Amino acid sequence: MKTLSLHQDTIAAVATAPGIGGVAIIRISGPLASAISMKICQTPLKPRYATFVPFLNTEGELLDRGVALYFPGPNSFTGEDVVELQGHGGPVVVDLLLNTVLEQGARMAHPGEFSERAFLNDKIDLIQAEAIADLINSQSIQAARAAVRSLEGDFSSQITTLVTDIIYARMYVEASIDFPEEEIDFLSDGKVLNLIDALLAQLAVINASAHQGVLLQEGITLVIAGRPNAGKSSLLNALSGKDSAIVTSIAGTTRDIIKEHIQLDGLALQLIDTAGLRDSSDPIEQEGIRRAKNAISTADRLLLVIDATETDACAIEIAWRAANALTTEAIPCTLILNKIDLLKPEALDLLRGQLQHLPNTTFIAISALTGQGFEILRQHLKSSASFTPQSTGCFSARRRHLNALARAKSAIEASREQLVIAQAGELVAEELMQAQHALNEITGAFSSDDLLGEIFSSFCIGK
Repeated sequence: MKTLSLHQDTIAAVATAPGIGGVAIIRISGPLASAISMKICQTPLKPRYATFVPFLNTEGELLDRGVALYFPGPNSFTGEDVVELQGHGGPVVVDLLLNTVLEQGARMAHPGEFSERAFLNDKIDLIQAEAIADLINSQSIQAARAAVRSLEGDFSSQITTLVTDIIYARMYVEASIDFPEEEIDFLSDGKVLNLIDALLAQLAVINASAHQGVLLQEGITLVIAGRPNAGKSSLLNALSGKDSAIVTSIAGTTRDIIKEHIQLDGLALQLIDTAGLRDSSDPIEQEGIRRAKNAISTADRLLLVIDATETDACAIEIAWRAANALTTEAIPCTLILNKIDLLKPEALDLLRGQLQHLPNTTFIAISALTGQGFEILRQHLKSSASFTPQSTGCFSARRRHLNALARAKSAIEASREQLVIAQAGELVAEELMQAQHALNEITGAFSSDDLLGEIFSSFCIGK
């Protein structure tokens, strides 16, 4: 159930990116949209036809000439009357035209308010609304294609089908409760158990696709840490393909956080290079180390870089334990032994064997100078994120979707337990209803004001 009330006022905003361009679009939505366009354009607009008109201010002075489009509700993006004024893309003329629209009775739209109105007027569901923002913010071809699939309803359709099957299972359970005198006991004849198992199988498929969608849209954060001169900045430069960080033989060159975004077959990675971890009396370096520790605590994966020429297994384990002590909880760690071009093969094999006992850790040997081991590292990063580059039919998703899917799975598993162990029909039905509510939060069939406010406030103004 949608909880936000429908707006009765008229909103306006620039729908194109700020700056200088050939064309800029001002979008107006609401009951006054047609009347405002009449005052500015001085001519009635034919629905869904492009009309070349003058744009006049409140004093009747010519501001610009351009194209006006009128979409009467409910056959518009928002479901309301919508007018788009397309003029020249200079910042000054755009501001003059927008101010005229506001003077005629509209107000500035909030971030995402056009999409919010489309959702509230049942033109799109919440997944499709989020897909609009995901499409705009896509950083790869794969992410854009996934967002289009969600916008076209692929994700919504799968959630709707799953909810329908949950309702069907609830019907059987509640029938056994309401009609105990019937000869067939729906709870014990295996029918409900089969339905619940089928629900879990469906959910697993959806969850796998949603996980890929989250990786495409949000990616993962990799923090590169280690002692000074271990080769952290060289690793960042090699992975990003450009000289983002200064590399010298002087220890402590990196004093601040350096960030780079890269793509691995569509997987978005945020690389964060940090200051070398060591004891220092230099206040500037101390601040860099503090920032490095903060970055480590928020990483999805830690890339701990070790200099192969200056360490042994004992020193590596000490460094590993020190890095993990900086995290609020154990995060996956990839131990990267750098400069192996200077190490004998038998010494490398010995280190591998001595480090196998470290938990939740992968050991990869590379040379940032020669590129040795980098393909192995790239494949490791993709596999560690459970990312499948060639996955077909993937749709865009967000972490809130994964959270809702997890809650739905937990509820369905609890319903199975109540059925198998306790034969408690009322509890089976209750758990299935909780799963249904969790899934309805994804599409927006059941949403709180706080959730909707958080989602749409992250949109750009004019969308």
